[in-house]
Amino acid sequence: MEFPRDGLGKDPQPDVLGTNSDRPHELAAREMLPARELRNQRPQTVLSVKNAIEACGLRDGATLSFHHHLRDGDAVLNQVLSEAAAIGLRDLTIAASSIFPVHAPLTNHIASGVVSRIICDYVKGPVASAIGSGLLPEPALLQTHGGRARSISSGQLKIDAAFIAAPHVDRFGAATGSAGRASCGPLGYAMVDADYADNVVLISEGLSDEIAGKHEIGAGKSDFLVVVPTIGDNSRILSGATAIAEDPVSRAIVDLTLHVIDSSGLLSDGFSFQTGAGGISLGVASKLGTLMAEKRVRGGFISGGIAAGHVALLEAGLFDRIYDVQCFDLEAVRSYERNARHEAMSASRYASPIDPDPVVSHLDVVVLGAAEVDRHFNVNVATGGNGSIIGGPGGHPDTAAGAKLTIVTTRLTAGGHPKMVENVLCRVTPGDDVDVVVTEAGVAVNPRRGDLLERFRRSGVPIKSIDDLRRLAALDSSSRKLEATGHVVAFVEHRSGTWRETIPRYTR
Repeated sequence: MEFPRDGLGKDPQPDVLGTNSDRPHELAAREMLPARELRNQRPQTVLSVKNAIEACGLRDGATLSFHHHLRDGDAVLNQVLSEAAAIGLRDLTIAASSIFPVHAPLTNHIASGVVSRIICDYVKGPVASAIGSGLLPEPALLQTHGGRARSISSGQLKIDAAFIAAPHVDRFGAATGSAGRASCGPLGYAMVDADYADNVVLISEGLSDEIAGKHEIGAGKSDFLVVVPTIGDNSRILSGATAIAEDPVSRAIVDLTLHVIDSSGLLSDGFSFQTGAGGISLGVASKLGTLMAEKRVRGGFISGGIAAGHVALLEAGLFDRIYDVQCFDLEAVRSYERNARHEAMSASRYASPIDPDPVVSHLDVVVLGAAEVDRHFNVNVATGGNGSIIGGPGGHPDTAAGAKLTIVTTRLTAGGHPKMVENVLCRVTPGDDVDVVVTEAGVAVNPRRGDLLERFRRSGVPIKSIDDLRRLAALDSSSRKLEATGHVVAFVEHRSGTWRETIPRYTR
């Protein structure tokens, strides 16, 4: 895969780890370790999840990993933890790429001592509330998608057993999300787990005689196969934040964001693009095609999590290729199944800062959302205005660091809380990586990007200072003052692993 490197944009990112670091954990994170050797041509079939846990030799204190390609329809994490609890395992670390409301039973396992640590990229629902209340014995660790891949491939995060929901497994043990009843698209987050976990368990609804055409996990990568009645409900992949926002304010922000892209100087042949999973970001993707057709621009690639709007751009011939780490809806799943130009990528290839050439480093434009933005352009996507945990870094900091133009879109207020603030409650994406903030009241440009400011003024983009937006948000809010206790409930880790932000327990 080759990408153009020239063009308008940010200066190359510095080597954040440095070359003379005396901190061993940073030195360890500088290089990817060799992936584990292939174990078997075919995985050993075991009768139950319990048998798989026993075959892996798991003990108290083990680290178990899971992936989230079925999102709020996943049934594997709950099945595995139910069996682990029945066996009597305790003090487990759960290293899940993301956790959703469907994983509510995990709160009981925390309360009973089965689970004592959680490492994930995103958490929403009852488990997020449990972490925020201080139920977890140790602070949760929230990583970026690239940071999780980095920590696994560098050996910092050692996984004793990876339990991979595999919609289709062929007779040679190759696994994919591109077929099967619960097809979910590429298993991009599970690929790094399969490369580095001590034990890899495929959990599927059957072993197929049909050879997998596309497969993300090759034959010989897994140790055990378990056949279960269900791995989940793929109709619930589309949920919550992955629906396009259609209200008037959101539509106004979408239109203004397209004006920013059009005025940036980056919209030309070979243009590369990504959006986050938020409703406004996906709205931009759904309308970008009209702008590109008017300008007669043919893009190079779309990357990241993929939804129907992205697929439409590919099928209209407006982009050459999609590089997909996960699907956000079933239209994207179907596109991955049928279109050779819709390709899978691992989380490491996508966004790891120690991958030799991550895809995020070749992005022209990324459009992202925000829970809060402060006057220094720092962005919070981990906590809401009331201090509760509402998500996590995901790919937000990874793409913001890599793209030539990082656009953050947000309303001025939501739920009675200002979204433009003096200081964010938790700095997830550093302000130095954010170029433009788009709101319904206008566009703020990071002072570091004087080149953009001049372009936007010439093209009539409505410019506001970041402080202007903050004042407007304060006038339209009824926010409550929060008080942080001394109890840290979670850490948010920078993608490089070089610093962490704390999330305290709040009193309201």
